[in-house]
Amino acid sequence: MSDNLKAMVHTQIKHRNINDKRVLNAFLAVDRKNFVPKHAAHYAYEDSPLDIGNDQTISQPYIVALMTEALNIKPTDTILEIGTGSGYQTAILAKLAETVHTVERIEPLMHQAKRILTKLNYTNIHFHLNQTSLGNKEHAPYDKIIVTAAARKLPKTLFAQLKEGGTMLIPIGSHWFQELLKIEKVNSAPKKTSLGGCRFVPLIE
Repeated sequence: MSDNLKAMVHTQIKHRNINDKRVLNAFLAVDRKNFVPKHAAHYAYEDSPLDIGNDQTISQPYIVALMTEALNIKPTDTILEIGTGSGYQTAILAKLAETVHTVERIEPLMHQAKRILTKLNYTNIHFHLNQTSLGNKEHAPYDKIIVTAAARKLPKTLFAQLKEGGTMLIPIGSHWFQELLKIEKVNSAPKKTSLGGCRFVPLIE
């Protein structure tokens, strides 16, 4: 574990009130540098999103941590991730949950993330290539769903794949302003809690 990784977790995550020990340990166990393009390696530990090609980004560490902690992941959970991207968030989820199903619509990104995560010996991640971002009904329902792209409104198809009592994290809003929402499924209806403003690439539905 590098000193840079330790410093990133301490100053950008723990120092900003992310206190769940399992989440912090997952971030210490997953080196962000492995998921950043080589030309941007010297920015790997900075608290900012980075371009990974195909008009997609790897999110800043704090946002990844905020979303991960808000999901309250249990070791027995099965998680659906919409937007594999670099695979960094996927790796964090896989450290905390029993199984992760991750969906990506851009084939080169999915293959790159799969190569990285396979090389790092992850065995509880299932990759799905889907030209839309409407989830993976085959393995539904899921304990938790995390969406790493912004929708204009809550996608009903995704919400239907969430277990009763489950939690979804999703950015919702326009291109210019989005709100990160924690959505719990209570009596088959969405109970929404705002976690603040954010900025993500758009969800292709």
